[in-house]
Amino acid sequence: MALMDFIKKQFIDIIQWTETGDGTLAWRFPMAEMEIQNGGSLTVRESQIALFVNEGKVADVFGPGMYKLTTQTLPVLTYLKNWDKLFESPFKSDVYFFSTRQQIDQKWGTPQPITIRDKDFGAVRVRAFGNYSYRIADPKLFYNEISGTRDIYSVTDLDGQLRGIVLQNISNAIASSGVPFLDLAANQISFAQALAAQLVPEFAKIGIKLENITVQNVSLPEELQKILDQKIGMGMVGNDMGKFMQYQTAQAIPKFAEGSASGGGIAGDAMGLGAGVALGQVMAQNLAQGLNPNNNAAAAASAAAAAQPSVAVVSPADVMTTLEKLGELKTKGILTQEEFDAKKADLLKKLV
Repeated sequence: MALMDFIKKQFIDIIQWTETGDGTLAWRFPMAEMEIQNGGSLTVRESQIALFVNEGKVADVFGPGMYKLTTQTLPVLTYLKNWDKLFESPFKSDVYFFSTRQQIDQKWGTPQPITIRDKDFGAVRVRAFGNYSYRIADPKLFYNEISGTRDIYSVTDLDGQLRGIVLQNISNAIASSGVPFLDLAANQISFAQALAAQLVPEFAKIGIKLENITVQNVSLPEELQKILDQKIGMGMVGNDMGKFMQYQTAQAIPKFAEGSASGGGIAGDAMGLGAGVALGQVMAQNLAQGLNPNNNAAAAASAAAAAQPSVAVVSPADVMTTLEKLGELKTKGILTQEEFDAKKADLLKKLV
């Protein structure tokens, strides 16, 4: 029994790797003090590659298939060990298996905003994230550059290195894509293609083939997001600057009203009284012109009339509202009776 244990311990007849789960890139066959039987069997499954290493030097590489290990099937190892063609003794060699399956849904992203240069805005900061997939394409190079003599080398072990390569090439990818910075969010496919073009040769340097990369989101800085929103607003009104200004003014009115309501002191109240009425008139005219483009002649006449000295006209409702405000100021002692009467007379003159 002891003799059989000794023989079993010293010689290996079958070399193979049955993957028990996902995420393993390289696995070393456990040799311990054992030797490989001459004429033994090597089984390499689909999506695997086997690598024989002699004293730290890569020897023979085997793709999928079943092999009988002899001097004929191990030419490089035979040369390294100076075996005779009739050599039939057991031998020692490290055997590594590499998974060539796609490693999918690998995440990448910018943990902090990165600074890039844009021809329109100069230096800007951006966030982006997505995913990518890859596979081992050159196991010999991957062994020499990355995995080495470790018993197991996993996807997790390589993750940080690949993410660093992705982030390092984002700026160059944006520059080479030719996509304006404000349009990046709407051209994620073009951005991803440019990024892939930058990454393929970088991945190849360590024996990895980039299969696919996606850009799922590009976050613009707040100040540029505002510009993008304005650009969208221009598109909504057909890039007509006049209509866009009407749109911008309409957006500003609620903020103006909010500021007046919050109380800005005596000056704020006074400005609110006068500017509120004037702004209402301007908005009414602008919106009317925007909604009815056929009123060009009427608009021209109104402009000519405005150029001549005249008394502004307001509606009765506006006058009543203003008088109520003035009354409150008089009650608080801010306005005297004489000032109140003078402003009241001015407002009554503007009634239609």
